[in-house]
Amino acid sequence: MEKKTGNRKLIGAVVLLAVLAALFAVVYLNNRPAPQQGTKAYSLTVVDDQGTEKAYSGKTDAEFLAGLMDELKAAGDFTYEGSESDYGLFIESVNGLGANYDENGSYWAIYVNGEYGMYGADAQPVADGDSFSLVYEIAQASEEADAAQ
Repeated sequence: MEKKTGNRKLIGAVVLLAVLAALFAVVYLNNRPAPQQGTKAYSLTVVDDQGTEKAYSGKTDAEFLAGLMDELKAAGDFTYEGSESDYGLFIESVNGLGANYDENGSYWAIYVNGEYGMYGADAQPVADGDSFSLVYEIAQASEEADAAQ
């Protein structure tokens, strides 16, 4: 009798987890950023490990930042490499400068209209007039600066 009760509890827990996962998926799908259709003006600034900036601007039909980056890459004067992760496209290098978080805490941060990006490049929508920055950052330096304040 006790074994049946244990199995029912386990089944109930599994069902509850499945319902919660479905609920989270619905909330995410309803609240994720929506891409804008059509041609949009943009600017993209790359800031390297020395603080040197390289600016790009133009018009794009890309719905997401990764598509815009692909267009720039195809045009020439811009390169990037990345890999898929659990959180989407993880940018590993820009214009030949690699970032290796495991080695030295470095990574490529995405800024959108001056604010730290909340999405990866493949999920970050492009809207008309958006200003993007890809900034080489080192996590330890940021954490030490925050601790000093």
